[in-house]
Amino acid sequence: MRAKVLLVGSPNSGKSLLFNRLTGLLHKVANFPGCTVDTGAGQLRALPEVTLVDFPGTYSLQPISGEEELAVGYFRQALDDPLVTHVLCLIDVTRLEKCLYFTLQVIWEAAQRGKPVTVLANMMDVLEKHRIEVDLAGLGQRLQVPVLPLSARTGAGVEALVRRLADCDGKPPAAAAALRPDPLMRSTALQLAHRFGPKGDILVRSQERLDEFFLHSWRGGLAFFTIMFLLFQSIFTWAAPAMDGVEKSLGMLSDLVVPAIDNPIVRDFVADALFSGIGAFLVFVPQIFVLTVVIGVLEDSGYMARAALICHRPLRFFGLTGKSFIPMLSGVACAIPGIYAARTVDSPKKRLLTYLAIPLMPCSARLPIYTLLIAAFIPTHYLLGGLLGLQGLALFLMYLFGMLCGLVATSLAYRGHRQDYDDLPFVLEMPPYRIPAVLPLLRNAWNRCKHFVTKAGKIIFAVTVLVWVLGYFPNYGADLGASWLGNLGRFIEPLFAPLGLDWRYGVAVLTSFLAREVFVGTLGTIFGIEGAEDNMVPLVEQIQASGLGLASGLALLVFFAIALMCVSTLAILAREARSGQLVVKMFAVYCGVAYLAALLVYNLVSLAGF
Repeated sequence: MRAKVLLVGSPNSGKSLLFNRLTGLLHKVANFPGCTVDTGAGQLRALPEVTLVDFPGTYSLQPISGEEELAVGYFRQALDDPLVTHVLCLIDVTRLEKCLYFTLQVIWEAAQRGKPVTVLANMMDVLEKHRIEVDLAGLGQRLQVPVLPLSARTGAGVEALVRRLADCDGKPPAAAAALRPDPLMRSTALQLAHRFGPKGDILVRSQERLDEFFLHSWRGGLAFFTIMFLLFQSIFTWAAPAMDGVEKSLGMLSDLVVPAIDNPIVRDFVADALFSGIGAFLVFVPQIFVLTVVIGVLEDSGYMARAALICHRPLRFFGLTGKSFIPMLSGVACAIPGIYAARTVDSPKKRLLTYLAIPLMPCSARLPIYTLLIAAFIPTHYLLGGLLGLQGLALFLMYLFGMLCGLVATSLAYRGHRQDYDDLPFVLEMPPYRIPAVLPLLRNAWNRCKHFVTKAGKIIFAVTVLVWVLGYFPNYGADLGASWLGNLGRFIEPLFAPLGLDWRYGVAVLTSFLAREVFVGTLGTIFGIEGAEDNMVPLVEQIQASGLGLASGLALLVFFAIALMCVSTLAILAREARSGQLVVKMFAVYCGVAYLAALLVYNLVSLAGF
C-alpha cells in the first residue's frame, strides 16, 4: 500500500512551492494568504511509494473561515488514516511568531494519533542573505521534534528532508505526546519565537519603510490606482507584438495548408472553421499570458494583501470586506478560482455577497471580446511616447466598469438586508515583500494559457464545427443568408435588432452563452464563410467592413460586461454557495440587466449622432 505524508502550515508559509518541488506538480503559488483553497496530492519524485498531501493554510486548529474549516476537517480526518506515516509542518522562519501556535497544536494532535511530526523551517535563504541567525537546534529540543532548515525557493534542505522521510520509523517521540494545548499555548509560542527566532531587525525595517509608502492614506491609494491602470494598459502594449506574430504565423500556415487540400468541402472547412474561427480566438492568447504574469507579480511581491487592506474601507460601503478583494481580483483571471478563493471570507453572508460580485469581474474569457471590439472602434493613438494608448485606456475603463457593476450588485443586496449581515473584525496577515521568481511566474502564465486554450478550445471547436455546417449547407457556402444558419439567425434577429445587430452577431451572442470567448470564434467562422476568397483578413477589419456602428459596438461591450454567460462558473457557484436557486436568479437578473443596459447605451449613443 502507498504511504501518505501530510503537509500542513500557516498561510503563505511556502507549502505549495515546496509541494511543487517535491512532486513536480504545478499547484498555484503566490505570496498572499488563501492561495491554496483545496487539498492536493502528488507522488514524491524521490520516493515514488509515498504520496504527499497538501492542505490549505490555517492559523490554528480552531477554524474561523470556510478555508480553515476545510483544512482542519481534512487534517483531523487524515490523521486517522492508517496509511499516513508522517506529518510535515512548514513554518516561515522569518515570522516564527505567526507559525508556532499552530505548530504546537499540530504536534500534540499528531502525537495523540501516533503520527511523527517534522517541522520544516522555510525561508532560510532569506535569513542567510541578510546574515541573520536562528537557533533551530534549540527550538527542536524544546518542541521535542526534528526541525530541519529548508528553502522551498532554492531547494536547499530538500535532500535532507527526503532522507528524513525515508529513515523515519513512523513513531512520534514520547516527549511530544506530553505537549498539551492549554490557554497559555499562544503565549508559549510567542516566548519560543522570541527565544529561538531570528536575531536582527533588518527585515523589519525594510518592510516598514515599504509599508509607510504603500499603506499611506493618500500615497497608497494613488499607488494602487496607478498599478491597476498599468496592469490593464500593459495587456495591449506588451501583448501587441506577440499577437501580430500569432496572426502572421496563422496566415503563413493557412497559405501553405489550404491550397494543398484537393477536396473543396474539406478545404473550405479548414479555411473557414479552423483558420478563421479557431484562429481568430488564438490571436488573443498572448494577452492572457501578459495578464497572468502581471497579476502574478502583484501576488508574489506581497502587494496583493496591501491592496486588500487599502480596499477594505471602500468595500465596506458596498457590504464587502477587504478579504473580498483577493477573490474578486482572482476573478479577473478566471471566475472559478475567484469563487474558490472566496472561502477565505470569514463571514458567510459576506461570502455570498462576494459570490455576487465575482461573475461581474472582467475575466480572461471576456478579454478577447473586449480586445476585438475595442480594436475595431477605438483608434490606436498613443501618448507619452507610447506608454499610454487609447485602446489600453478603453480596456481599463471596461475593467473598471465591470468592477463597479459588481460593487453595485453587492450594494443593492446588502442595503436591502443590512440587518442580516454580521460584521466580523477584519484581520489580514501582511506577508513580507519579496522579489518575484521569474521562472515560476512564466510557468504559471504558460499553464494558465494552456488551460485556457484547452478548456475553451474544446467548446470553441465544437461550436465552430456546428456553425460552419449550418452556414455552409445546403448551398455549399454560396449564400450565407440562405443557409440553415441564416434562417436560424433571422428567427432570432428581432431580439437583437433593437441593439443595431444583424443576425450574424445575434448568432455569435447566442453561442457565447456556452462560453463567452466562443463569440470570437463564431464571428470568425461566419465571416470566413462570407469571405471565402480571403480567409486570413483580420477579424477586426471584417467587423469594420460589416457595417457595425459605434453604438452597437459599445452596446455589445456593455452586454458582455454584465451578462452571466459561463456554464462552468454557474456550476461551481451552485456547488460553493450550496444554492441552485441563487444561481438561477443571478443568471436571469444579470442577463436581463445586461440587455437593458446595452439597449440604453445604444440609444444614447445613437441620439448623440455616432
